[in-house]
Parts: sequence; C-alpha cells; structure tokens
Amino acid sequence: MFYDIALYVSLTIFGLGMIYKISTWFWSSVGINVRDITVSTRISAAFKGLLMTLFSTKVFILVKVFIVDVILQTRILREDFLRWLMHMLIYGGFMLLLLMHAMDSIITEPLFYEYYSTLNPFMFLRDLFGFMVIIGIGIAIYRRFILKVLHLKTNAMDHYAIIILAIIMLSGIFLEGTKITSYSKYQEMVEDYADMDDEEELRALESFWVEEFDVVSPNVAGPFDEEILDQGRDLHDMSCAACHSSPGWAFTGYVVAKITKPFALALDRAEAHTFLWYVHFLACFFGLAYLPFSKMFHIFASPVSLLANSVMDRKKSDPANIATIQAIELDACTHCGACSLRCSVGVTFYTIGNVNILPSEKMAFLKTYASNQDLDEKALRAIQEGIYLCTNCDRCTVVCPVGINLRELWFSVREDFIQKGPVSSVLSPFSFYRGLRQQELDTKKYSKPLDDAREAIAAKCELMNRHDEVIPLIPVDKSFKDKADRSSQANTYVNCFSCENCTTVCPVVGNYENPQEVLGLLPHQIMRSVGLGLRDLAIGSKMLWDCLTCYQCQEHCPQGVKVTDVFYELKNLAAEEVNTHYDLG
Repeated sequence: MFYDIALYVSLTIFGLGMIYKISTWFWSSVGINVRDITVSTRISAAFKGLLMTLFSTKVFILVKVFIVDVILQTRILREDFLRWLMHMLIYGGFMLLLLMHAMDSIITEPLFYEYYSTLNPFMFLRDLFGFMVIIGIGIAIYRRFILKVLHLKTNAMDHYAIIILAIIMLSGIFLEGTKITSYSKYQEMVEDYADMDDEEELRALESFWVEEFDVVSPNVAGPFDEEILDQGRDLHDMSCAACHSSPGWAFTGYVVAKITKPFALALDRAEAHTFLWYVHFLACFFGLAYLPFSKMFHIFASPVSLLANSVMDRKKSDPANIATIQAIELDACTHCGACSLRCSVGVTFYTIGNVNILPSEKMAFLKTYASNQDLDEKALRAIQEGIYLCTNCDRCTVVCPVGINLRELWFSVREDFIQKGPVSSVLSPFSFYRGLRQQELDTKKYSKPLDDAREAIAAKCELMNRHDEVIPLIPVDKSFKDKADRSSQANTYVNCFSCENCTTVCPVVGNYENPQEVLGLLPHQIMRSVGLGLRDLAIGSKMLWDCLTCYQCQEHCPQGVKVTDVFYELKNLAAEEVNTHYDLG
C-alpha cells in the first residue's frame, strides 16, 4: 500500500511538473523581440514546424542527430574524453536502469516471458548499469572537486543531482547485499515458492543456500556433507532455480554481502533490508518527482534542443519558433562549463569577480530571470555587466554539447537588458556586432542605450555639453593621462599629430552632414583631448559612445595610434565610475 501511494504521488508530481516545464517553453520571454507573440501563436507555430519537418527530407537529419549527438554524444567526445565518459556512464546507466529495472513491469516483463529480477542476464545487467552510474558520479566529483577544471563552477543544483543519484545507487547496492545474506528473506522465498514440509528437506535446502548463495543462517553452518549439498541442490533445481541465479552475478551487491557477512544476522534482526528498501524507493520517488524542477530535466530538454537546432534556420524560421527554442535552450543547459572554458572574456572573471561573466553562470541566472522574478538593482547591474562583456566570438556556441545557439541567445537577451537602464560596461551594445545587426532592431531601441550611457556619465563630465565654449587648458586632470596609459596600445595617443586621417575614414563621422554638431568631438580631437589631459571632453564626447569599434581609424593611422583601443580605455574609465555608483566593484 505504501509503495503504491508513494509511486502514485511521485508520478503525479512528475507528470504535473513535466506539463508545467514544457508549458514554460511557450510563455517564457527571453528576448525583447518576443514580448508581443502570444502563447497560442507559439504553440501553433511549433506544431506547424514539427509537421513540416517530419514530412520532409529534414527527418533524416533528425535521425542522424539523434544517433550521433543524442545517443553517442559525439559533441562532448570531441572536446573532452573524460567528460564524455562521465556523461555516457551516468546518462547511459541511468536510462538503462530506468527502462529495464524501474519500468520492468511495463517494458521488460512484456519483452521477456520468463523475466525475474533475480535471474541472469537481468541481475547482472542491473548491477552493471548501477555500477556505470557510480563510476560516472565518481568522475563528476573528481572533475569538480579534485581536478578543478578551469571556470567550472558548482552550484546547489549540481550538488542535489549528485547526492540524489548517489543515494539511489548506493542504497540499491546495499539493499541487494543485505538481501543476499538475509535469513528472513530466504525464509520468505521458501514459504512462497518451495512446496515442502519435511524438516530434513528444508535443512538440506537451507544448507545448500548457505553454501552456494551466501545466506547467513542461525541454524546451520558449514562445512556440509556432500550428500546434504547434493540433496539441497536437487531441491533447489526443482523449486528455486527457475527464478534465482547465483548471487555472484550481482557483483556490486555481492561485494557488500561479503563485507557485511560477519554481522549479517544482526543486520537481519534490525531489518536493515527493510530500512534500505524504504531509503532506496523513497529516493527514487523523490528523484522522479523532483526531476522536472532540477538540472536533470536536461535529460529531456537537451535532445529537443539538439534536434530543433539541427533543422532550424534562424534567418528563415518563424520568430515564434525562435522564441520557443530559446526558452527550451535555457532548460537544455547542463551547466557543464564547456562554454565558460572557451569564453574569450572568461579570464576577466578573476579580475572583476562577477560570476555572470562566465557563460555557464549566465545561463543559470537566465533560467531564473526568464521566470519573470523581480531583481534588485545590484543583481540587475551584475547580470547586465556579465551579458555585455561578450566579444561575439561564437566559441561558446561551437562547443556547446547540447547545441544551444548561445550567440543568438546573448544578442536577444542583451537587447532586453539594455532597455532597463544605463550601460555599466564597455564591451557591450556599442560593439561592432550590434552595429552590423542594427536592421534587426527598432531604431528607437537601438539608440536608447547610447543615450542612457551618456546620461549616466553626464553628471560626472561637467564639460559634456559645452563643446562650443573655449575650454582653458589649465587646470587639467593630471592623473587622467596616467589612467589612460594602462595598456601599451592605449598610450599610443601621444603619437597623434592631428592629421585627421582617423576622422576621414570613420563611418560614424561620414554618416552625418555636420558630424561635429552631432558627435561633439571627432576622433582626432578626442586623441588631442587625452594628450592635453582634458578628461571631461574626452569621455563626454558623443563620438566615443557612437563608435562601432570597426577599427578603420586604427588601421589607417600613419602614426600607429591605436585609436579604437584608446576609445576602449576611455569608455572603461567612464564605466568604472558608473560601476562604482552602482556598487558593482
């Protein structure tokens, strides 16, 4: 009764959790361009896209991806053999245990007419699959806590997943070991399956099981006469052999049985096997109920992400389907850290200290953010900085083992965040990459972060709106030039002699009939402002914030002035002041 109730409750929670999680794929809003797409539109678009794919040649692509990337996980193998081995052991062992053992009444029994869990090959395979998971968990612990892979962060979800899996596997192994030596379990078997009342026969059978099956009996002990063992073997063949293989085939439980054999009777009297049964099945049921709400949900979401991304063309696909796949990708993330390991700006985490710089940690946060939970200002600024610090190098997308298109996800989410307040970092919406994709954005939305950034520093730059006035050269900010000299590239401004070549080739300048009126200072004038120590003029110019970082100025400078790199340093100086204001460090 208890088993049935617990199973029913866990299956109910699991089913409701799965329905809820899948439903979030259609109402979660990841990017700014999906706010107006209704849930019904997204469901309809997904159903239509699925039918069009299944009834086209793309179905062969799905079959290939399912075998190569989902089953064999070759994406992980190309990057790291040890991590691939860990995934294959845990994922393969867990799924095989689930199908063959946990769902034996649904799958195994109908397939095999004479199935018993205590018969080979089922008994051996059960232990083999469980042992695979244990080894996989050991590798996971080794990588996270001993090997300490660079940029690999461990959060609470990682701990929960490892602990739940470990409890399920270890309790199962110890349960099997105590049942092997348990005299009370042996008696239950005799009462249920051995039709005999003769004391001599019962003693012979018990002697055989003590000798061959490692049962620890309070009544008989070896060595036994061969005649008694032969009689017990004959009785075993008639009554027990059809459903019991040698316990040695259950090699993990058998090791536990050998270790605990000296105090097996005490464990049996304490009903250790009953206690372990409750622990094992409650852990299984809890794990099943918790699965949709844990990182283990990626068991379902990751294959969907791989399959969908293999047949989707982001340029041609319905925007509703793009919105849905990005929501799926948040659940598909396994928090493996592969993206963080390859991230071009990942090293800045050790200087800035903002964990959201690492792509895998951004993904973990975005799962929370996508659920529309409110954030305080400091948390919002921290994730903004993490999202902005991206060079769009696409390395994260290439190495993602579950096929998440991280480049597109960052672009979509970044556009959402830049509408929420002043930009606190430099390598962000002012990047060349965003400029290239300007046509995908609303004109007002594209210019808003630029205006917000200027407003954020306006109070600190007294001369920002006084470009028509005559500015005295004295007093100057004597420490300003030292701050701008923080890199060998940036201090090349001293070589500038105002030839205006940088201004001539600048596409931003060329976009206006009267650029100085719109932009304030022009590129060559900013270089001179730095050289003169006029801090407010240099970082207050609109040109600085409209720069596309296309490097045309830098490539055409006859003096080798790293104009774009100087711009980076100036924007970093301004960003530091904004960060300090918002207490981001």
